[in-house]
Amino acid sequence: MRDKLKIRYVVLIVLLSVVWATQLIPILGEVYAQSVYPVISHFLSSFSKLMPFAIGDLFIFLSVLGLLFNPIRARYIQKKKKWKQILLNEMEYLLWIYAWFYLAWGLNYSQKDFYGRTNIPYTAYTPEIFQSFVDNYIDKLNASYTDVTSIDEPLVCRESVHGYNQISDTLGIHRPPHSSPRVKTMLFTPFISMVGVTGSMGPFFCEFTLNGDLLPSQYPATYAHELAHLLGITSEAEANFYAYQVCTRSQVKEIRFSGYLSVLSHVLGNARRLMSEEEYTELFNRIRPEIMDLAQKNQQYWMEKYSPLIGDIQNFIYDLYLKGNKIQSGRKNYSEVIGLLISYEEWKNHGKVIPEE
Repeated sequence: MRDKLKIRYVVLIVLLSVVWATQLIPILGEVYAQSVYPVISHFLSSFSKLMPFAIGDLFIFLSVLGLLFNPIRARYIQKKKKWKQILLNEMEYLLWIYAWFYLAWGLNYSQKDFYGRTNIPYTAYTPEIFQSFVDNYIDKLNASYTDVTSIDEPLVCRESVHGYNQISDTLGIHRPPHSSPRVKTMLFTPFISMVGVTGSMGPFFCEFTLNGDLLPSQYPATYAHELAHLLGITSEAEANFYAYQVCTRSQVKEIRFSGYLSVLSHVLGNARRLMSEEEYTELFNRIRPEIMDLAQKNQQYWMEKYSPLIGDIQNFIYDLYLKGNKIQSGRKNYSEVIGLLISYEEWKNHGKVIPEE
Protein backbone atom coordinates (compact mmCIF):
# COMPACT_ATOMS: atom_id res chain seq x y z
CA MET A 1 0.00 0.00 0.00
CA ARG A 2 2.80 2.40 0.91
CA ASP A 3 4.66 1.55 -2.33
CA LYS A 4 1.53 2.33 -4.37
CA LEU A 5 1.20 5.64 -2.56
CA LYS A 6 4.81 6.53 -3.39
CA ILE A 7 4.29 5.65 -7.04
CA ARG A 8 1.18 7.83 -7.15
CA TYR A 9 3.03 10.78 -5.68
CA VAL A 10 5.97 10.31 -8.05
CA VAL A 11 3.63 10.24 -11.07
CA LEU A 12 1.86 13.37 -9.84
CA ILE A 13 5.15 15.21 -9.32
CA VAL A 14 6.35 14.22 -12.80
CA LEU A 15 3.13 15.44 -14.41
CA LEU A 16 3.24 18.73 -12.52
CA SER A 17 6.87 19.18 -13.53
CA VAL A 18 5.95 18.67 -17.18
CA VAL A 19 3.18 21.26 -16.88
CA TRP A 20 5.39 23.87 -15.21
CA ALA A 21 8.32 23.26 -17.57
CA THR A 22 6.04 23.68 -20.58
CA GLN A 23 4.67 26.93 -19.20
CA LEU A 24 8.18 28.29 -18.59
CA ILE A 25 9.95 27.14 -21.78
CA PRO A 26 8.38 28.58 -24.98
CA ILE A 27 9.62 25.82 -27.30
CA LEU A 28 7.89 23.20 -25.15
CA GLY A 29 4.64 25.15 -25.42
CA GLU A 30 4.94 25.07 -29.19
CA VAL A 31 5.73 21.35 -29.23
CA TYR A 32 2.67 20.67 -27.07
CA ALA A 33 0.32 22.85 -29.14
CA GLN A 34 1.49 21.68 -32.56
CA SER A 35 2.33 18.01 -31.97
CA VAL A 36 1.00 16.72 -28.65
CA TYR A 37 -2.39 18.37 -28.30
CA PRO A 38 -3.77 17.18 -31.68
CA VAL A 39 -3.17 13.57 -30.55
CA ILE A 40 -4.67 14.16 -27.12
CA SER A 41 -7.72 15.98 -28.51
CA HIS A 42 -8.37 13.26 -31.07
CA PHE A 43 -8.23 10.56 -28.41
CA LEU A 44 -10.32 12.36 -25.77
CA SER A 45 -12.90 13.72 -28.23
CA SER A 46 -13.28 10.25 -29.78
CA PHE A 47 -14.17 8.96 -26.32
CA SER A 48 -16.40 11.85 -25.24
CA LYS A 49 -18.39 11.90 -28.49
CA LEU A 50 -19.65 8.40 -27.64
CA MET A 51 -21.58 9.88 -24.71
CA PRO A 52 -24.88 11.66 -25.44
CA PHE A 53 -24.41 14.11 -22.56
CA ALA A 54 -21.66 16.51 -21.49
CA ILE A 55 -19.45 14.29 -19.36
CA GLY A 56 -17.17 17.22 -18.60
CA ASP A 57 -20.04 19.12 -16.97
CA LEU A 58 -20.96 16.05 -14.94
CA PHE A 59 -17.34 15.49 -13.92
CA ILE A 60 -16.98 19.07 -12.66
CA PHE A 61 -20.29 18.90 -10.80
CA LEU A 62 -19.40 15.61 -9.08
CA SER A 63 -15.91 16.89 -8.26
CA VAL A 64 -17.32 19.97 -6.54
CA LEU A 65 -19.78 17.83 -4.60
CA GLY A 66 -17.00 15.46 -3.59
CA LEU A 67 -14.72 18.25 -2.41
CA LEU A 68 -17.54 19.72 -0.33
CA PHE A 69 -18.97 16.57 1.23
CA ASN A 70 -16.02 14.19 1.42
CA PRO A 71 -14.52 16.00 4.47
CA ILE A 72 -17.86 15.63 6.28
CA ARG A 73 -18.06 11.94 5.42
CA ALA A 74 -14.44 11.25 6.34
CA ARG A 75 -14.55 13.18 9.60
CA TYR A 76 -18.02 12.74 11.01
CA ILE A 77 -19.49 9.62 9.39
CA GLN A 78 -16.49 7.31 9.07
CA LYS A 79 -14.70 9.02 11.97
CA LYS A 80 -11.36 7.67 10.79
CA LYS A 81 -9.39 10.61 9.47
CA LYS A 82 -7.94 13.70 11.04
CA TRP A 83 -8.47 17.13 9.54
CA LYS A 84 -4.84 17.32 8.41
CA GLN A 85 -5.15 14.12 6.38
CA ILE A 86 -8.51 15.20 4.96
CA LEU A 87 -7.08 18.52 3.77
CA LEU A 88 -4.04 16.79 2.28
CA ASN A 89 -6.34 14.43 0.34
CA GLU A 90 -8.36 17.38 -0.93
CA MET A 91 -5.18 19.17 -2.01
CA GLU A 92 -3.89 16.09 -3.81
CA TYR A 93 -7.17 15.71 -5.72
CA LEU A 94 -7.02 19.35 -6.79
CA LEU A 95 -3.44 18.86 -8.01
CA TRP A 96 -4.50 15.87 -10.12
CA ILE A 97 -7.30 18.02 -11.60
CA TYR A 98 -4.82 20.82 -12.23
CA ALA A 99 -2.43 18.48 -14.06
CA TRP A 100 -5.24 16.89 -16.07
CA PHE A 101 -6.61 20.30 -17.13
CA TYR A 102 -3.29 21.57 -18.44
CA LEU A 103 -2.12 18.34 -20.05
CA ALA A 104 -5.46 17.74 -21.76
CA TRP A 105 -5.93 21.29 -23.11
CA GLY A 106 -4.67 24.12 -20.90
CA LEU A 107 -1.07 24.07 -22.10
CA ASN A 108 -2.33 25.61 -25.32
CA TYR A 109 -2.10 28.88 -23.36
CA SER A 110 1.68 28.52 -23.77
CA GLN A 111 1.68 28.59 -27.58
CA LYS A 112 2.36 31.61 -29.77
CA ASP A 113 -0.49 34.04 -30.29
CA PHE A 114 -2.26 34.62 -33.60
CA TYR A 115 0.39 37.04 -34.89
CA GLY A 116 3.20 34.66 -33.99
CA ARG A 117 1.52 31.64 -35.58
CA THR A 118 0.55 33.36 -38.84
CA ASN A 119 3.34 35.96 -39.22
CA ILE A 120 0.62 38.53 -39.88
CA PRO A 121 1.85 41.82 -38.42
CA TYR A 122 -0.20 43.71 -35.87
CA THR A 123 -1.72 46.89 -37.30
CA ALA A 124 -2.13 49.73 -34.83
CA TYR A 125 -5.46 51.56 -34.79
CA THR A 126 -5.55 54.87 -36.61
CA PRO A 127 -8.75 56.86 -37.23
CA GLU A 128 -8.41 56.26 -40.97
CA ILE A 129 -7.81 52.51 -40.71
CA PHE A 130 -10.61 52.02 -38.20
CA GLN A 131 -13.05 54.10 -40.28
CA SER A 132 -12.20 52.07 -43.37
CA PHE A 133 -12.72 48.81 -41.49
CA VAL A 134 -16.04 49.94 -40.03
CA ASP A 135 -17.36 51.17 -43.38
CA ASN A 136 -16.51 47.87 -45.04
CA TYR A 137 -17.92 45.86 -42.15
CA ILE A 138 -21.28 47.67 -42.06
CA ASP A 139 -21.71 47.29 -45.82
CA LYS A 140 -21.16 43.54 -45.52
CA LEU A 141 -23.32 43.24 -42.41
CA ASN A 142 -26.24 45.03 -44.09
CA ALA A 143 -25.87 42.98 -47.27
CA SER A 144 -25.78 39.69 -45.32
CA TYR A 145 -29.02 40.28 -43.41
CA THR A 146 -31.54 37.50 -43.52
CA ASP A 147 -34.35 36.46 -41.20
CA VAL A 148 -32.98 33.49 -39.22
CA THR A 149 -35.86 31.54 -37.69
CA SER A 150 -34.48 28.03 -37.22
CA ILE A 151 -31.27 26.09 -36.60
CA ASP A 152 -30.04 23.39 -38.96
CA GLU A 153 -27.47 21.85 -36.61
CA PRO A 154 -25.99 19.26 -39.04
CA LEU A 155 -25.57 21.98 -41.67
CA VAL A 156 -23.78 24.27 -39.19
CA CYS A 157 -21.48 21.38 -38.29
CA ARG A 158 -20.63 20.60 -41.93
CA GLU A 159 -20.04 24.24 -42.82
CA SER A 160 -17.87 24.83 -39.75
CA VAL A 161 -15.69 21.79 -40.44
CA HIS A 162 -15.34 22.84 -44.07
CA GLY A 163 -14.50 26.38 -43.03
CA TYR A 164 -11.77 25.33 -40.60
CA ASN A 165 -10.29 22.94 -43.15
CA GLN A 166 -10.25 25.84 -45.60
CA ILE A 167 -8.37 28.31 -43.37
CA SER A 168 -6.22 25.87 -41.38
CA ASP A 169 -3.01 26.10 -43.39
CA THR A 170 -2.97 29.88 -43.70
CA LEU A 171 -4.46 31.15 -40.44
CA GLY A 172 -2.62 29.10 -37.85
CA ILE A 173 -5.28 26.72 -36.56
CA HIS A 174 -5.59 22.92 -36.54
CA ARG A 175 -8.08 21.05 -38.67
CA PRO A 176 -11.03 19.48 -36.80
CA PRO A 177 -10.14 16.03 -35.40
CA HIS A 178 -13.39 14.55 -36.75
CA SER A 179 -15.54 15.18 -39.80
CA SER A 180 -18.59 15.52 -37.54
CA PRO A 181 -17.58 16.96 -34.15
CA ARG A 182 -20.26 16.24 -31.59
CA VAL A 183 -21.46 19.32 -29.76
CA LYS A 184 -23.22 18.79 -26.43
CA THR A 185 -25.90 20.80 -24.68
CA MET A 186 -24.82 22.15 -21.31
CA LEU A 187 -26.22 20.04 -18.48
CA PHE A 188 -27.17 23.03 -16.37
CA THR A 189 -28.52 25.36 -19.06
CA PRO A 190 -30.91 27.39 -16.82
CA PHE A 191 -28.09 28.17 -14.38
CA ILE A 192 -25.62 28.87 -17.19
CA SER A 193 -28.09 31.32 -18.75
CA MET A 194 -28.17 33.15 -15.42
CA VAL A 195 -24.48 34.00 -15.83
CA GLY A 196 -24.76 34.85 -19.53
CA VAL A 197 -22.57 32.06 -20.91
CA THR A 198 -23.57 30.82 -24.37
CA GLY A 199 -20.98 28.08 -24.82
CA SER A 200 -17.91 26.48 -23.28
CA MET A 201 -14.95 24.24 -23.98
CA GLY A 202 -14.76 21.13 -21.79
CA PRO A 203 -10.99 20.65 -21.41
CA PHE A 204 -11.03 17.41 -19.41
CA PHE A 205 -12.58 15.35 -22.22
CA CYS A 206 -12.03 17.71 -25.18
CA GLU A 207 -15.70 18.30 -25.82
CA PHE A 208 -17.45 21.57 -26.47
CA THR A 209 -20.89 22.50 -25.24
CA LEU A 210 -23.53 25.06 -26.17
CA ASN A 211 -26.21 26.71 -24.09
CA GLY A 212 -29.58 25.11 -24.80
CA ASP A 213 -31.18 28.57 -24.83
CA LEU A 214 -29.15 29.80 -27.81
CA LEU A 215 -31.12 31.79 -30.37
CA PRO A 216 -31.06 30.75 -34.07
CA SER A 217 -29.12 33.84 -35.17
CA GLN A 218 -26.42 33.17 -32.56
CA TYR A 219 -26.04 29.42 -32.94
CA PRO A 220 -23.67 29.20 -35.99
CA ALA A 221 -21.14 31.76 -34.70
CA THR A 222 -21.21 30.31 -31.18
CA TYR A 223 -20.71 26.80 -32.54
CA ALA A 224 -17.72 27.95 -34.61
CA HIS A 225 -16.33 29.89 -31.64
CA GLU A 226 -16.39 26.89 -29.30
CA LEU A 227 -15.05 24.61 -32.03
CA ALA A 228 -12.06 26.96 -32.29
CA HIS A 229 -11.37 26.30 -28.60
CA LEU A 230 -11.50 22.55 -29.28
CA LEU A 231 -8.88 23.14 -31.99
CA GLY A 232 -6.50 24.53 -29.39
CA ILE A 233 -7.36 28.24 -29.44
CA THR A 234 -7.35 29.68 -25.92
CA SER A 235 -7.79 33.41 -26.60
CA GLU A 236 -11.44 34.51 -26.69
CA ALA A 237 -10.55 37.21 -29.23
CA GLU A 238 -8.95 34.62 -31.50
CA ALA A 239 -11.93 32.27 -31.14
CA ASN A 240 -14.18 35.18 -32.15
CA PHE A 241 -11.90 35.90 -35.10
CA TYR A 242 -11.93 32.32 -36.36
CA ALA A 243 -15.70 32.02 -35.90
CA TYR A 244 -16.12 35.21 -37.94
CA GLN A 245 -13.83 33.90 -40.70
CA VAL A 246 -15.55 30.52 -40.87
CA CYS A 247 -19.11 31.85 -40.81
CA THR A 248 -18.67 34.81 -43.18
CA ARG A 249 -17.03 32.56 -45.79
CA SER A 250 -20.02 30.19 -45.77
CA GLN A 251 -22.33 29.99 -48.76
CA VAL A 252 -25.27 29.50 -46.38
CA LYS A 253 -26.80 32.94 -45.86
CA GLU A 254 -28.01 32.28 -42.30
CA ILE A 255 -24.55 31.17 -41.19
CA ARG A 256 -22.89 34.07 -42.99
CA PHE A 257 -25.18 36.60 -41.29
CA SER A 258 -24.56 35.01 -37.89
CA GLY A 259 -20.83 35.57 -38.43
CA TYR A 260 -21.21 39.27 -39.19
CA LEU A 261 -23.71 39.75 -36.36
CA SER A 262 -21.41 38.05 -33.84
CA VAL A 263 -18.94 40.96 -33.75
CA LEU A 264 -21.45 43.83 -33.98
CA SER A 265 -21.32 44.62 -30.26
CA HIS A 266 -17.50 44.65 -30.35
CA VAL A 267 -17.48 46.96 -33.38
CA LEU A 268 -19.90 49.38 -31.71
CA GLY A 269 -17.97 49.22 -28.43
CA ASN A 270 -14.71 50.15 -30.18
CA ALA A 271 -16.47 52.83 -32.24
CA ARG A 272 -17.95 54.40 -29.10
CA ARG A 273 -14.47 54.63 -27.64
CA LEU A 274 -12.63 55.84 -30.75
CA MET A 275 -15.13 58.08 -32.53
CA SER A 276 -16.73 61.40 -31.76
CA GLU A 277 -20.41 61.42 -30.80
CA GLU A 278 -21.36 62.71 -34.24
CA GLU A 279 -19.30 60.06 -36.05
CA TYR A 280 -20.68 57.30 -33.85
CA THR A 281 -24.28 58.41 -34.43
CA GLU A 282 -23.70 58.47 -38.18
CA LEU A 283 -22.22 54.98 -38.06
CA PHE A 284 -25.06 53.67 -35.90
CA ASN A 285 -27.69 55.05 -38.25
CA ARG A 286 -26.11 53.29 -41.23
CA ILE A 287 -26.95 49.85 -39.81
CA ARG A 288 -30.18 48.36 -41.10
CA PRO A 289 -32.99 48.85 -38.57
CA GLU A 290 -33.90 45.16 -38.83
CA ILE A 291 -30.41 44.26 -37.61
CA MET A 292 -30.46 46.69 -34.69
CA ASP A 293 -33.92 45.49 -33.75
CA LEU A 294 -32.69 41.89 -33.75
CA ALA A 295 -29.60 42.78 -31.70
CA GLN A 296 -31.74 44.57 -29.12
CA LYS A 297 -34.22 41.67 -28.92
CA ASN A 298 -31.34 39.21 -28.46
CA GLN A 299 -29.90 41.35 -25.67
CA GLN A 300 -33.27 41.65 -23.95
CA TYR A 301 -33.78 37.87 -24.25
CA TRP A 302 -30.56 37.15 -22.35
CA MET A 303 -31.03 39.94 -19.80
CA GLU A 304 -34.34 38.38 -18.77
CA LYS A 305 -32.46 35.19 -17.89
CA TYR A 306 -29.43 36.92 -16.36
CA SER A 307 -28.77 37.13 -12.61
CA PRO A 308 -26.59 40.19 -11.84
CA LEU A 309 -25.27 38.72 -8.58
CA ILE A 310 -24.32 35.30 -9.97
CA GLY A 311 -23.17 36.86 -13.24
CA ASP A 312 -20.84 39.30 -11.48
CA ILE A 313 -19.29 36.48 -9.48
CA GLN A 314 -18.76 34.41 -12.62
CA ASN A 315 -17.28 37.39 -14.47
CA PHE A 316 -14.87 38.11 -11.61
CA ILE A 317 -13.68 34.49 -11.43
CA TYR A 318 -13.33 34.14 -15.20
CA ASP A 319 -11.44 37.42 -15.40
CA LEU A 320 -8.94 36.13 -12.84
CA TYR A 321 -8.72 32.80 -14.68
CA LEU A 322 -7.86 34.48 -18.01
CA LYS A 323 -5.30 36.80 -16.45
CA GLY A 324 -3.74 33.83 -14.67
CA ASN A 325 -3.30 32.10 -18.04
CA LYS A 326 -1.33 34.79 -19.88
CA ILE A 327 -4.33 36.73 -21.21
CA GLN A 328 -3.59 40.01 -19.47
CA SER A 329 -6.70 41.83 -20.65
CA GLY A 330 -8.97 39.31 -18.94
CA ARG A 331 -12.58 39.41 -20.11
CA LYS A 332 -11.82 42.45 -22.27
CA ASN A 333 -10.03 39.97 -24.52
CA TYR A 334 -13.33 39.24 -26.31
CA SER A 335 -13.41 42.74 -27.85
CA GLU A 336 -9.80 42.47 -29.05
CA VAL A 337 -11.20 40.56 -32.01
CA ILE A 338 -11.49 43.90 -33.79
CA GLY A 339 -7.72 44.37 -33.66
CA LEU A 340 -7.27 40.93 -35.19
CA LEU A 341 -9.78 41.64 -37.95
CA ILE A 342 -8.18 45.00 -38.79
CA SER A 343 -4.69 43.49 -38.86
CA TYR A 344 -5.86 40.63 -41.06
CA GLU A 345 -7.69 42.96 -43.48
CA GLU A 346 -4.70 45.30 -43.72
CA TRP A 347 -2.37 42.37 -44.37
CA LYS A 348 -4.71 40.91 -46.98
CA ASN A 349 -5.21 44.26 -48.72
CA HIS A 350 -1.48 44.76 -49.18
CA GLY A 351 -1.07 41.89 -51.60
CA LYS A 352 -1.17 38.96 -49.15
CA VAL A 353 -4.31 37.28 -50.42
CA ILE A 354 -5.45 34.09 -48.72
CA PRO A 355 -6.00 31.37 -51.33
CA GLU A 356 -9.49 29.98 -51.53
CA GLU A 357 -10.13 26.26 -51.79
